[in-house]
Amino acid sequence: MANVSIKFNNKEFLLSCEDGQEDHLENLLIQINQKFNNLKNDLGNLGENKLLLITAVKIMDEYYETKKKVNQTKDEFKDLSNKFKELKSLVYEYRDAKVDEIVKLNRNYQNLKNQIEINQKKYEQLIDNTADEINNFVKKTKLENRSQ
Repeated sequence: MANVSIKFNNKEFLLSCEDGQEDHLENLLIQINQKFNNLKNDLGNLGENKLLLITAVKIMDEYYETKKKVNQTKDEFKDLSNKFKELKSLVYEYRDAKVDEIVKLNRNYQNLKNQIEINQKKYEQLIDNTADEINNFVKKTKLENRSQ
């Protein structure tokens, strides 16, 4: 344990604290001493005990106000976190829907491509058959014309 010598209200005090916490303790006591002296200047000398009590009440008031703000900020952060999770969920749902839509469109594209290839083959076969029939008709006509 470390010891820190401080001066409060023109009196010397020796306080103990954990090793390494000396500067922190001195800073806290500086703040308390400032609040005490400010109240003493504002209110006059009401007596040390009453000024100490008012100082403690003011410090506790500041503490509770700060704690209230911290809790409010935590609640706001929690709300934001929940909204972010909702948004994240919506993004994933949208992404999944778009992936499904792309898969479906690719499937439809492939089916359409296959159908076009089948129709193209049928069309080529139809043209070949028609060309053969015309060719046979022309040959037949030539033979008939020769035989006449």
